[in-house]
Amino acid sequence: MKIKKIAIIVTLILMGTTSCGSSNYIQDDKKIVTNEETGQSLQNNILCKPTEKELYDIYEKYNDQLKTKLEDLPECKNFTPNKIKYHGLWESFFVKPLAYIILKIGEFINNYGISVMLVGLGIRLILLPFAKKSMDQSENMKKAAPEIKRLEKKYANKTDSESMMMKSQETMLIYKKYKINPVSGCLIAFIQLPLFFAFLQAINRVPAIFEDSLLGMKLGMTPWIGISKGNYLYILLIILIILTTYLSFKNSMKQTEINSEMERQMQFSLKFMIIMISIASFSLPTAIALYWVVTNGFIVIQNYVFKKLNERKK
Repeated sequence: MKIKKIAIIVTLILMGTTSCGSSNYIQDDKKIVTNEETGQSLQNNILCKPTEKELYDIYEKYNDQLKTKLEDLPECKNFTPNKIKYHGLWESFFVKPLAYIILKIGEFINNYGISVMLVGLGIRLILLPFAKKSMDQSENMKKAAPEIKRLEKKYANKTDSESMMMKSQETMLIYKKYKINPVSGCLIAFIQLPLFFAFLQAINRVPAIFEDSLLGMKLGMTPWIGISKGNYLYILLIILIILTTYLSFKNSMKQTEINSEMERQMQFSLKFMIIMISIASFSLPTAIALYWVVTNGFIVIQNYVFKKLNERKK
């Protein structure tokens, strides 16, 4: 389950940074249009007007591809979720409200980069009870593991329907004994994935966010372009992306009781995912990279605290 969750997250990142889902990007001769100054791919469903002349001129050039024409878009400072009539429950309940929150907090503190990180942390705090429940389920699975292994051994060579039914019943009794709910352990994945994808969309569709900067790094600029322009802070950003990703994924693996064969598979998957994230990190807009680093850092600290609390209970 952990591997599936990681795979889904990586897929979503790649969808947000490559040509996947290209129908939402401005295209020229079937190629996605990027801002040459920042390397960011430009979406055709932006929520408000850009203010920088160079960026405005690009959107104006492809105004016929925009789902809402430039002249009909509000200024980003005047954006509200009900201003733009894009349809869809996911967009109405996730993307536009999230974009609005980032904008308002950014205006209040006068920096959208810090706003992105604060909203990312806010989302993790909201998910904290679900994360705690998920980790508790993992701890309970570890306690139940010896009995599950004995059960697997008991029915190892039995494939008839009666034996399978008995095995299922005994498994449920073990789950009940250790208060294990297989569904609740996956709950956080189903909750956080739409939020994560909505966050990517909210950032990519609000020009005011990727026009801003933090610590000399433009929020819409990709590390690849930033490094090529001589800003080596982007190297540090890539290192932080890889490090926090590795630590959070590694910690997730430790939460699961695994056998030697599964451990080999998970180690291979971890290495594969880290390589994929490392490659993707060069094309992530800085705003998304900041969100990724902060939330993964939060997960590492969160899991450490949960682990210490569980150790005190023993």
